[in-house]
Amino acid sequence: MSNLRIHLALISAIFFLSWTLPTQADAVTEWNAVTANCSVNRIGPSGLFDIALVQTAVHDAIQAIQGRFEAYEYENPALLGAGSPEAAAAAASYGTLVGIYGAGNPCLATVTDPAVTYAGNPGLQAGNEAAAAMLPLYRPSFALPSDPYLGSTAPGEWRPTLPALAPGAFRFQTVTAPFVLNRPSQFRPEPPPPLSSVAYARAYDEVKALGSLTNSTRTPEQFELTQFWALNPIVTFNATVRSIAEAHVPGIGDKARLLALVNLAAADALISCWDSKYYYSFWRPETAIREGDNDLNQRTVGDPNWLPFVTTPPYPDYSSGFNNLAGSFTGMLKLYFGTDEFDFSILSPTPGLTVNPRQYHHFSEAAQEVVEVRILQGIHFRFADEQARRQGRRVAHWVFMKSLRPVPGT
Repeated sequence: MSNLRIHLALISAIFFLSWTLPTQADAVTEWNAVTANCSVNRIGPSGLFDIALVQTAVHDAIQAIQGRFEAYEYENPALLGAGSPEAAAAAASYGTLVGIYGAGNPCLATVTDPAVTYAGNPGLQAGNEAAAAMLPLYRPSFALPSDPYLGSTAPGEWRPTLPALAPGAFRFQTVTAPFVLNRPSQFRPEPPPPLSSVAYARAYDEVKALGSLTNSTRTPEQFELTQFWALNPIVTFNATVRSIAEAHVPGIGDKARLLALVNLAAADALISCWDSKYYYSFWRPETAIREGDNDLNQRTVGDPNWLPFVTTPPYPDYSSGFNNLAGSFTGMLKLYFGTDEFDFSILSPTPGLTVNPRQYHHFSEAAQEVVEVRILQGIHFRFADEQARRQGRRVAHWVFMKSLRPVPGT
């Protein structure tokens, strides 16, 4: 096994048919593990933008040699059939990561420059050129002129929460250019339920009971679910796709396309989500329950001392970022394999769990768990989770239909 392999999470996948393919790593999956590890250098969820850059560079570099799928950004017909796709994938990954994080970054300390590993291989040219083409598309973090964002004290409006009372975070993602979508607001969901509605009161009572730090009605199984999903979703979802690709996608170009598609969709789902968050600026359960006697709904009962099971993130509720990611990743896998029926397992990094890894028989089962867990953790209303899952799936469908399509006749 190559020394590039970084075991971020041990995740196994078994296809829904009665037979399985042997697990096989290559430069694409090995460098995806390195990339996912490097992405945690970037604070917050926007490390996903960096993964999308790397994976599209890898896809384009390999397709410069193979010519089977449409490129995202880089093409060079002169390289068709020239060199090793492995060399191209490694050079594209390394070149993009060095361009983003620098050659001296600790996340690259254990890897070898592909120029040494594949010395003299013509595939290096495709990888180097693809990396150079992608780096100008880097999505930076920056402050908006209206930062710091403190929301409003009006009923239903987001505001900073305990303990840090931090202002709204990552607002630059609302104006970050999508990778494939036409605009960040393209799949903005309908508004959340009115504060005075029965639907809002039901969601309020659910998260108040299940998501409380103390005196919760969570069952032991529900508690374990909150612990299982206490992880970095970007790293875990990439590890899941990587494991599935190693077991069930035999071609290096096909692996690269799958990893590019899921990360393009996830990056655009994140941008779409943050557009929704700050467009609606809807309050979190922590604020809502503490202000439950002042929310224009006679059905809700406030608790000024209520706290969620996990600390509330410093950005609005609607829609959920984790569920957008889950919807986009699982939605893209369903589209890629042409079915929701797929047996796979995920191993959580949380120690001491009764069931670990967890087994799934449909992609949608994992996405449904993420809907439930954000309620159990006390940081989202159900409508924020369900709309986000739908939003992520819509983004995945758009990306699948619009990018990296098979070249006719290949």
